[in-house]
Parts: sequence; structure tokens; C-alpha cells
Amino acid sequence: MATELFKLVMSAVTTTTTDTNPEVEKYFYKLREDERSGGTITIPSTQFMDDSGNAVTGNLTTVATDNGYYLLFVNGVLQQSGLYTVSADGSQVVIPQASTVPVDAPIILVVNNFAPTSTSTTTVTT
Repeated sequence: MATELFKLVMSAVTTTTTDTNPEVEKYFYKLREDERSGGTITIPSTQFMDDSGNAVTGNLTTVATDNGYYLLFVNGVLQQSGLYTVSADGSQVVIPQASTVPVDAPIILVVNNFAPTSTSTTTVTT
């Protein structure tokens, strides 16, 4: 009696594609003296203009937890994140220690959020 031994070889290849899908909102404001109190600038969301030049009528877009970040530019200079706060609901931006910011200085808030998606394809060959 003859015994035959067969060997089966399988190979699997997995390809993963991830898209970050950034969603960027930009808000613009020119400093008014009445927004400053005791060296702190407090800007209500409704004082900003959106990227199309329209007045913001509600709250600003906020960052997604663990999937976004803010950038704030004052008079064209990027600010460290510890030098300003955006309220949790997007109703205002506060810049403490801003007594030297000149009236009419442009203040730009950039909100970057990501909505990542991933797809995987596994191919098995024998």
C-alpha cells in the first residue's frame, strides 16, 4: 500500500488603506477694544466671520476628541496652544495676557478635525 503526502501552501496578503479626511474650518476676527478687559481678550463666537465672509450666527466648530486641534494666529503669528482657550461649546475664544495686541489686529482661528476611514483587503492564494 502506497501513502502519498500532499503539502498545501497558503499565502495571505492584507492591504490596508487609511484616509485621514481632514475637515478644516477657518474663522476671522479683527480685534475691537471692547473685546478686551484687563489685558484679556474674550471674543464671542458671533464676532467671527467664516471662510466665506459670513458672520457666524452660532458657536464655532470645536475639535473632535483625540482627532483634531486648533491653531490661533494673532496679527499673523501662530500662538502656542497654552496661550488661548476655546470654550468647550465653541461659544468664545479667550486670550489672556493680550494687553499688547493692537486694536484691529487680525485674529484667525483654524479648527482641524479628522474623520479617518480605513479599509482592508485580504487575499489568500493557494
